[in-house]
Amino acid sequence: MSVRAKMTLTSVTHNSRSPSSKALKFTSQYDPTIPEDQRFQKATPSAQFEISIDNPAALEQFELGKSYYVDFTPAP
Repeated sequence: MSVRAKMTLTSVTHNSRSPSSKALKFTSQYDPTIPEDQRFQKATPSAQFEISIDNPAALEQFELGKSYYVDFTPAP
């Protein structure tokens, strides 16, 4: 079983716990004119996810305002 969410990176801030890391906040924000977004909105009308990253190469992979798929798969 797995669940996929489509989320938009809405903020990037310095993490107060670690000066070299940043906190990335993702929220569900959908365009009602896009059929895929309509399906995600119906299934997940509200969502928020925040992660702290302390890896410059990983941070470069994210762009503020861009949408990303987040997959949730059970771990053993």
